[in-house]
Amino acid sequence: MSRPFLLGVLGGMGPLATVDFMHKLLRATPATHDQQQIPHVVWNVPQIADRQRALAGEGPSPLPQLLYGIQQLNRLGVSHIVIACNTAHHWYEALKQESDAPILHIADATLEAIEDKPKKVGLIATQGTLDAGWFQQRFAAIGTESLLPTQDEITRWFVPGCYAVKRGDLQQGGELLTLQARALRERGAEKLVLACTEVPVALAAISSPYLNEAIDPAEALAQQCATLWLSRRNDRIN
Repeated sequence: MSRPFLLGVLGGMGPLATVDFMHKLLRATPATHDQQQIPHVVWNVPQIADRQRALAGEGPSPLPQLLYGIQQLNRLGVSHIVIACNTAHHWYEALKQESDAPILHIADATLEAIEDKPKKVGLIATQGTLDAGWFQQRFAAIGTESLLPTQDEITRWFVPGCYAVKRGDLQQGGELLTLQARALRERGAEKLVLACTEVPVALAAISSPYLNEAIDPAEALAQQCATLWLSRRNDRIN
């Protein structure tokens, strides 16, 4: 017998991005009253070790804390789990092996959300996400080329823009990440993939013109959750 639908969200990376994902869950779900919204529980613990620094060899691995979060969500009886952080998917396989509930992959959800097949997409992501290649591999499978930020762009714009969001300076974060978006578009990207959960938050804060036609993996993941929920919405949680 399958579990009633209860979504588990592994968050806190960062906390604002997790709250933004929860808002996207609400927007993705057609509902006329409270009871039609997605039932979910959130592990929003910001003390998880920094993912970017861990992958750069400059800090401890977050894996033990991620595993603990997965364990707690499973203890609550969730039917599915999502990770509200792109970079944390570096540890996806290790988390998947320890979870009773299936863990959805944000890159798979992103591919499902693409209605057309752009020839070139520009990836805005952490160095860890870019190095892992999840998005590039999936786009290559549909004949789409991935354009990546240069190392100089990551150092000057992406990293300080991302950490500006984490400290609450959305204005500066939005301005820096808009420069990154502009550079990728000028190099020929037909679409931008905002493959770091801080990026859409920052671009939205300054009404960046590059947000409107971008692909937001967090939004795609929320839509995948909504689709799953709609297929099982008659289940009841006891």
